[in-house]
Amino acid sequence: MIIGGSASQKLAAKVANQLDDYLCPIETRKFPDGERYVRIKGELEDEIVVVQSTGYPQDENIMELFFILKTLKSLGADNIKVVIPYFGYGRQEKRFNSGESISAEIMANMLEFAGASELYCVNLHEKSMADFFNIPVTNLSAMGSIAEYVGVMLDDPVIIAPDKGALGHAQEVADILKCPCDHMEKTRLSPDTVETRVKNLDVDGRQAVIIDDIISTGGTIVNASNILQDYGAESVTVTCVHPVLVDDAILKIFATGVSDVLSTDTLTSQVSSISVAPLIAKALK
Repeated sequence: MIIGGSASQKLAAKVANQLDDYLCPIETRKFPDGERYVRIKGELEDEIVVVQSTGYPQDENIMELFFILKTLKSLGADNIKVVIPYFGYGRQEKRFNSGESISAEIMANMLEFAGASELYCVNLHEKSMADFFNIPVTNLSAMGSIAEYVGVMLDDPVIIAPDKGALGHAQEVADILKCPCDHMEKTRLSPDTVETRVKNLDVDGRQAVIIDDIISTGGTIVNASNILQDYGAESVTVTCVHPVLVDDAILKIFATGVSDVLSTDTLTSQVSSISVAPLIAKALK
């Protein structure tokens, strides 16, 4: 039995189709004062899977998820698997400055309190987040899905991480495609001059593919795209798992002359063309 929250209804439907499972109807709406209304309209089954990303508007989607889980528990559900393709509030997994809220830990506590029996996520920003939970956590990687899509599109790709932090993701894609991989590196030439370039590879005449887990404002991607083209890349394709895409991020990226921007459907966006439904369905099996 699959239940899709309002942030992930299409993805939930795809997962249900992959598993040939029942997609439970659910009613969610807002009262005039902004408060949430949730009603489960189907008969409960022994195992329930709730699919809900917690991206923007984060607070609304999170509250809806908590309402769904608590309602299911109160109706007698014991085994509730929760799929959060994009985990909002997941980037604050430690206290960087005195007095800060560790939002990822609080999210973990609240999900367990609400009734989650097991959690599935896609490319958590920090793997250490799983340590906050006392329930089983499966952190799925969408890099295989991205690699499969890129492999069909391009015949001679080179995979580039926009910074060293994204190198693990880029290497995972490159290993699947059996193609070269590198990352962008900053070199200080003088006290007031910094050069950013591809560390080792020559991208001249190559089909460059930038890979990252999250694209938010797009600033890092814009910088990487411009540099790759300056170094003679034949084309630049931008890919990511989670298309947060704040404000005019897509416009800024396309304005650099990239060939395409592709992401998975962990969040709904204009560029969500790679579905993680098969990945999630396989894990749930």
